[in-house]
Amino acid sequence: MTTTGKQLFTTLDSDGTLTLEIAESTFKDPTGNQVLVKMEAAPINPSDLAILTGAADFENADYSSGKVVAKMPEPFNSGQKARHGQRLPAGNEGAGTVVAVGDSDMAKGLMGQRVACVPGHAYSEYALADANMCLPLGDNSAEDGASSFVNPMTALGFVENAKMDGQNAILHTVGASNLGQMLNRICLEDGMGLVNIVRKDDQVQLLKDQGATHIVNSSDGDFMAQLKSAIDETDAYYGFDPIGGGKMVDSCFKAMEQVASAKMTEYSRYGSNQQKRMFIYGRLDMGPTTLTPSYGFGWTLSGWLLTPFLQQAGMETNLRMRKRVLDNLTTTFASSYKTKVDLEGMLTKDAILDYRQMKTGEKYLVVPNG
Repeated sequence: MTTTGKQLFTTLDSDGTLTLEIAESTFKDPTGNQVLVKMEAAPINPSDLAILTGAADFENADYSSGKVVAKMPEPFNSGQKARHGQRLPAGNEGAGTVVAVGDSDMAKGLMGQRVACVPGHAYSEYALADANMCLPLGDNSAEDGASSFVNPMTALGFVENAKMDGQNAILHTVGASNLGQMLNRICLEDGMGLVNIVRKDDQVQLLKDQGATHIVNSSDGDFMAQLKSAIDETDAYYGFDPIGGGKMVDSCFKAMEQVASAKMTEYSRYGSNQQKRMFIYGRLDMGPTTLTPSYGFGWTLSGWLLTPFLQQAGMETNLRMRKRVLDNLTTTFASSYKTKVDLEGMLTKDAILDYRQMKTGEKYLVVPNG
């Protein structure tokens, strides 16, 4: 027996034509540790936009019912050469009800349950998922559970990573984001210092109201002075940045070094011995990452992704993190949404131009069976 349902696909051709379309798909019966989930809710996360919209021109795209054709400019088209011609599903995570299961005991135990899952094709009426990557939601709604993996596990992963590396404080460059607010709540619970960088005055107030103590506004004229003061008070020489492009990482390294240098008793032409580390975990700015040689040699810039971290952290840490998320799904790890759309609603011009801006507090929730 097979199941059919609507599913979103994204295809980038070698000439830069990007096609998003809703099509009928056939889903095979789950085998082994697989489960088939009837999808009820799936968020549009920044990580989804990489293959969904990228840097394509949706202002001048060709829109029809359930289909959009846009142009991907250079160098972004050549940069994605590996996916040319491939018809890819989209939607990292979501939640729904298990309607069929494979023959493993773990899969069988999920039959009929509402679960959060990470199928990689959540913008679909049905999705095949690995039972290992499913989180039973109990009495929680699909909307509550839809964003229970990527953002919660990422925010928790930052804190776990910092603890593994012996750090007592973290710097985060988008403090008011959905993930940033979650990180603030975790750090308050765990007694981990946190420096939140935001862009607007109302975001400063938002975080103050949520108990944050170190909030720095990058739009202020004295941004660097504020940043140095916050790093000095917290010892946050360890930061996470989803912006990627531009000078934000550079500014953080500069501020860290200037704080460390001020504490040195002897001058060194090589700068301070203080190790400074930044992780880039996204590309909100598609431009080049600008670094200027002004912070000695004790610095490291790395990428950070959730899946490799979870593999490295091991099953015990994974299970502990998942339990914490489930126990606090509607408090510490709660997500909010601006609006809900069905699959066809995802592909309207108004929706795409809105959700691809990734504005703070304006996340979209897709309801595939809505």
